[in-house]
Amino acid sequence: MAQSTFPAKPAADPQWRAQELLLMSEVMRLVGKSLAPEVVMREMLHLMSELLGLNRGRIVLADFVGDIALQGLADRKPADRPAGAPAPASAIRYAYGLTKTEMARGRYGPGEGITGRVLATAQPIIVQDIDAEPQFLARSVARAQLPPDTVAFIALPIEVNREVIGVLACHRIRSRDRQLADDVAVLKILATLAGQLLQLQALVAEKTRALQAKNQLLTRALETAAARYGIIGTSPALLQALGELERVSEATASVLLLGESGTGKELFARAVHLSSQRRDQPFIKVNCAAIPDTLFESELFGYERGAFTGAQNARAGWFEQADRGTIFLDEIGEMPLALQTKLLRTLQEGTIVRLGGKREIKVTVRVVAATNRDLAQEVQRGSFRRDLFYRLNVIPIRLPSLRERRQDIRALAVHFLSRINQANQRNVSLSAAALARLEQHPWPGNIRELGNVIERLVLLTDSAMVSVEELARFLPHEQDGRTPGQPVAPQQAAAAASAPVVRDYLAAQSHPAAQLQQALREHGGNQSRAAQALGLTVRQFSYRLRKLGLHNVDNV
Repeated sequence: MAQSTFPAKPAADPQWRAQELLLMSEVMRLVGKSLAPEVVMREMLHLMSELLGLNRGRIVLADFVGDIALQGLADRKPADRPAGAPAPASAIRYAYGLTKTEMARGRYGPGEGITGRVLATAQPIIVQDIDAEPQFLARSVARAQLPPDTVAFIALPIEVNREVIGVLACHRIRSRDRQLADDVAVLKILATLAGQLLQLQALVAEKTRALQAKNQLLTRALETAAARYGIIGTSPALLQALGELERVSEATASVLLLGESGTGKELFARAVHLSSQRRDQPFIKVNCAAIPDTLFESELFGYERGAFTGAQNARAGWFEQADRGTIFLDEIGEMPLALQTKLLRTLQEGTIVRLGGKREIKVTVRVVAATNRDLAQEVQRGSFRRDLFYRLNVIPIRLPSLRERRQDIRALAVHFLSRINQANQRNVSLSAAALARLEQHPWPGNIRELGNVIERLVLLTDSAMVSVEELARFLPHEQDGRTPGQPVAPQQAAAAASAPVVRDYLAAQSHPAAQLQQALREHGGNQSRAAQALGLTVRQFSYRLRKLGLHNVDNV
């Protein structure tokens, strides 16, 4: 066995020098194109064989180096392995001229064989004749498979951060007309290059992991920012509406939220409140479509004791309760004409008079109104006061439908899944294909419909991971064949009445007057039973009656 000291040698053959230069230039060209060790190392070993005759080259790496990602190698220091600790085991990781089976056999215990000794001692070893060296194991390739000539074996340490992490080794035919010292000199350069490449690749991998972690933090921050005020999404249409909202947040002018039903008007109204200086004051929401006409005035403006039968104590109305804060008037288009006049007076003068009272009460309230109706057309028909419309329409903000913000559907679906899973102690997930299918659905009921579908799915599915096929039976169009505005057949209504989940979205024009009247006649004027027969809630049924002018008609 010989160490890395050599006698004086004659000048190198110019032909061999050209081969060396070609090898180095090709290796450096490869490094410039890719830092992947599996690419550069194998081609380097290939060029060693083709240009210099150094055959069956292999790079053996210590087990602690790990996989190709080399995680942690960039930060590893010699002190990480205590002095006197046993040398690590190792295995062939890259090779040229060896089969997969031969590479798999190339595993070495601590200090085992020539390779193990180089890894343990950090010293190069040159075996002049493998047949005469008892420590040469011939583990990967049997001697009978090597040329009959005298075969030498060269093994040099590969270092990273002054620690030996591997070995570069190869076979060499002694009868070649090239100086051994020249081969060793080239191999030393290649071993150094291999160590630098592994270290560089490890640094890149570490930086990549750090950037990925930072990207995840930024993504979460963006998601948090995108979910400000509880509004989830990053689509341009949504961000435009949010931008308009924030620009007028500090103003006192009325805001009118326009858009289809189910687009999140209440969330936007609350966002107007939370983004203003009134955020610590009351936020009062009023659903104008759910208040009987006879109670409208007392609910909005309050009443004094004795104002009507049963008024045993005075009560502050919603405007008083919202003083210095924000009042949200949802479905403002459903407000009776008589109350519209009183509301206009309150908005203009900033005062209210309780029902049965005589004194004016000063209130400072920011009004946010919302409707899915075209108030301009209602003004033309005479069902909405023109002056009130102008007073409310100071800052109109149109909320986009879910069809206009499809890129938000995935985030909204995941949000609903998480919330409903937690509420019902379930663990239901959606496959990538199912999420893609949700993005393709038309969603006539907007966010409300999406939330209802997710709730139905979580409650009824038996699958932990919902496939696109499983999802199909929960989507309204594919569940019962109806379009959202199509009336419900009696047998479907019965099924809907017994269903323990939320109902499908139905447009306000879903049932004609004749159908509503017929249902009432069949159930003796009982709105609750008539609504159930048509697959509606009592509120939905009552709303349709009022919309068609039937709510004050006897014996419809």
